[in-house]
Amino acid sequence: MNKKQYRIIKIEKKALFEFIYEKFVENQDDYLDVNPEEVMNNFDIDFEKGTFIFMAQKFDDDNGNITPFSEKIDVKKLLNKMDETTDSMFSSNKKYKDFSLNELIEIQEKI
Repeated sequence: MNKKQYRIIKIEKKALFEFIYEKFVENQDDYLDVNPEEVMNNFDIDFEKGTFIFMAQKFDDDNGNITPFSEKIDVKKLLNKMDETTDSMFSSNKKYKDFSLNELIEIQEKI
């Protein structure tokens, strides 16, 4: 690159969301300590608040039956009501927390 040039990438919300989501999918084995081939994901982002949520659930049950995300989980509500699980994605500490369905429902329903 020429010393007198500046190389720039500028993206809007849609591309930023896509980038963040794809980065999490690509690195979920590291971020969530899961095998990406054994889980399905759900996610959301709130650009006004600057928050993002990414969750994984085992793809199937013990009998090999696909287990979709529960309709009782409202990711938008969780995004707004759940506390952070980490203050940095670059921390060497565990970045995720495990929750049961009942715990997630309780979190999203709190006032």
